[in-house]
Amino acid sequence: MATTTDLEANQAKGLDLRVADACAALPEGSDLVALTAAVQGVLPGLEVHQVLTRGGWHRLGGVVDLDGRRVAQHIAEWAEAQAEGDIEKLLFKLSTARYFATRLNGQAHYLVAQAGPGAADYIQIEVEQVQEVLDRCITDPDWFPDSIAEFVDPLDFPRLEPGPVGPPRLLFRRLVQVGDLRAASDASQQARRFLEDWDRSSAGEAACFSDHWVLNLREYQDGDGDADGRLTAKPVTACAAAIPAVSGELAARGAEFANLIHGLDRQIGYPFAWLFHVLTDKRISHRLAEAVHADLMRAYAYLSARDLRVLRDWYDQSYGV
Repeated sequence: MATTTDLEANQAKGLDLRVADACAALPEGSDLVALTAAVQGVLPGLEVHQVLTRGGWHRLGGVVDLDGRRVAQHIAEWAEAQAEGDIEKLLFKLSTARYFATRLNGQAHYLVAQAGPGAADYIQIEVEQVQEVLDRCITDPDWFPDSIAEFVDPLDFPRLEPGPVGPPRLLFRRLVQVGDLRAASDASQQARRFLEDWDRSSAGEAACFSDHWVLNLREYQDGDGDADGRLTAKPVTACAAAIPAVSGELAARGAEFANLIHGLDRQIGYPFAWLFHVLTDKRISHRLAEAVHADLMRAYAYLSARDLRVLRDWYDQSYGV
């Protein structure tokens, strides 16, 4: 286990820049194993492992010709320059061109390295893996977009088979020392309380937070849509099990409730897991926690004392993330 001194030394050397450089040095087509090894090389005193991969998203890509040669790296910038403020001029220029728009299909890898005993004592590293693929023909004789924005990203346009334009690439996105994030004003109050409740509960006694959860971090935007450098944090489970939904229509009591919540714990993989999923999973009603609390205020006793304290505090001042 690395010491605080080790982490401070890494911080002094610009840990995020070193990890970014290690990612950039990987050849195109490198996989998750190579990525993990590269990051591990930057953090020799810690154990780095991948805990979650989230996919299913895409971004605008560039422009290629019929032979796959690069015309533009970024379609929006290229279209603006070609149009010179006039969408009709752009369409005229492209009337005889055989160009194709591309998109970047992506997934985000979350790597973690535990650096201390607490839930927040870990480093979280986010790296995107993107694959550029064909998306659509860039024009159509029967299509007349009203604006550059519609030309760049049309809502309804025939899509091509997404054949690859190039090999997958790994792009460093962010490194955070979650302990610093937890203590700073840019972490949400609910996420901080979530981490603290983990440490207070039997989950924190039996399991490592970063083996089961990551924080989904987003730039905070004010009412005008402007970012100011702050981040919002939302816990996201790494549990791959198909957790059943629990509705708010609950008539069970005693042994039935005990079997229900302990069954969820076994399925997810650590004690008191059911409450943390109540706080984050909309399919599991908050009424489950309320009903268990009411049950335990009667003659029943199927939670540990430390978990009961966390549940009571939640009941007195409920929250969700």
